[in-house]
Amino acid sequence: MIQEKWTKKPTILQSEEIERIEIDLLLEAVFRYYGYDFRNYASPFIQRRISHRVRKENLTSISALQEKVLRDSAVMKGLLSDFSINVTEMFRDPSFFKSFRTKIIPLIKDYPEIRIWHVGCSSGEEVYSMSILLHEEGIYEKTRIFATDINKCILEKAKQGTFPLDGMQLYTKNYFEAGGKRAFSEYYKAVDDKVFFHPSLRKNVVFAQHNLVTDQSFNEFDIIICRNVLIYFNKVLQNHVHKLLYNSLSLSGFLGLGKREGIKFTSYENCYGEFDTSEKLYRKVK
Repeated sequence: MIQEKWTKKPTILQSEEIERIEIDLLLEAVFRYYGYDFRNYASPFIQRRISHRVRKENLTSISALQEKVLRDSAVMKGLLSDFSINVTEMFRDPSFFKSFRTKIIPLIKDYPEIRIWHVGCSSGEEVYSMSILLHEEGIYEKTRIFATDINKCILEKAKQGTFPLDGMQLYTKNYFEAGGKRAFSEYYKAVDDKVFFHPSLRKNVVFAQHNLVTDQSFNEFDIIICRNVLIYFNKVLQNHVHKLLYNSLSLSGFLGLGKREGIKFTSYENCYGEFDTSEKLYRKVK
């Protein structure tokens, strides 16, 4: 009877439970061996990305992926890339940048120096967008932008300031909707199918690897931009990251989040005032 129980094909519910166990074991192995902690990322996101890597490696199970990840650093590199959030574009959500330009710039333009942290900067499109905006408002020279991401490879791409030419039509549209004041093409040079943004746009930018889950605050900032990052975390990790952002932001500093993100129902809800509700811009009040 006991033997018969274990030789039956698992039901759908049992298969789902086995997959959850496999995912938990894989994430625990990645944390213990490599130091990357994805254990509190949102389950649907993690499940999709792991399934993608299983197919990419031509494997039949998550357990098989765990073995390869622990024994082959190249496979781990691929999995890390899968977990990285690389969806971005120049002046993404133009209304956010327009609000920043018209409402925040007037309040910070007289600061002797300005420190901005771009969290989860990915390949750097939004960082270069901010550099352009600050340049046009005449305060870029006294600004230092810290652009961080967990993925070292994507940071190397961001440092180059090189993007596909076929994205420029959309980026130009976004630029003007965000209140751009010049010809967007003045900021880059097109060569074949790529564009190279002017080196001056990264002169005051520091690109650095930073893990929101395991690393600590490393400076005090006047502005923190953390857009479309928190949506990939569960509630526990979101609250952990909000603590890090709060501790990194100066009093009266500004926090910018993504359209589907916010501070409600976090431990820091009462620490901010709503500066521009529609654009998810907040100001630290205590």
